[in-house]
Amino acid sequence: MPLFELSLVLLSGLLHASWNAATKGSESPVAFLLAMEVASLVFYVPILLFGFDPLEVPVRVWGLVGASSLVHAFYALWLTRTYATTELSIAYPIVRSTPAVVPLVAVPFLGESVSVLGATGIALVVVSMWAVTTGGRIDASVLRSRGAGFAYLTLATTVAYSLIDKEAMWQLGEAPWTGAMPRSLVFMTLMYVFYLPLFAVLARRGVHVGEVAAVLRNRSAAACGAALIATLSYTLVLHAMQTAPISYITAVRQSSVLFALVIAVTTLGESPGRVRVLGAIANVVGVALIAWSD
Repeated sequence: MPLFELSLVLLSGLLHASWNAATKGSESPVAFLLAMEVASLVFYVPILLFGFDPLEVPVRVWGLVGASSLVHAFYALWLTRTYATTELSIAYPIVRSTPAVVPLVAVPFLGESVSVLGATGIALVVVSMWAVTTGGRIDASVLRSRGAGFAYLTLATTVAYSLIDKEAMWQLGEAPWTGAMPRSLVFMTLMYVFYLPLFAVLARRGVHVGEVAAVLRNRSAAACGAALIATLSYTLVLHAMQTAPISYITAVRQSSVLFALVIAVTTLGESPGRVRVLGAIANVVGVALIAWSD
């Protein structure tokens, strides 16, 4: 995997860990996430109005925008319900198991090839992710709980939108482009336009408008900051998708687990056990193998 794309995805992992921590730490994850998305209007509206020529977006990409928007809406719904019903140490490793699943689809359906070295790196990332997050202790009864069920659904949507977005970025990469904005940011903007109302409709039974307004009123800085971080995080991934294999991207992005561990130690005073430390080291080795695989 090229160094530039690797750097983008690693930075995305750091940003992803940050906004997920903010969402999980809020009183109402669904209200906070909706407030984040409303705050994102500040970034997306100017791009929508002045940032690109709609005629340069291929017809097929418009269909992929719609598909991605719908899947992202269910992703957001199930992610917030996951965080509202189960512990982060149980939910996060399930939700971030994407690299174990994506290659099973990307190789036969997208025509990607994964080298032996790359496959070894992906496997190490998956194993290290579980080790860092759970410390090697997994309660089977918890994994069968309602909250874990939402985590499995979130995982499924993550796999789905990763594959859809990879195809969309390939299509955009092949199309002529004269706009000032990067293709990745334009796709993110178009997806957002359809995603926000869909998520709002799906989440209407779990949150009141007043709760969202309260977050925007009392925690506006946190919501705007998280919105900017989330937007930048996935835009970096979309940019990398134009040239790098999705199997490698999803694996490297799971470095967010490692970043979460570092944040916990340096800012929260937590003391990770031996298994977590070994998992962190294995994560670094796995990412390095993916970087060297091509």
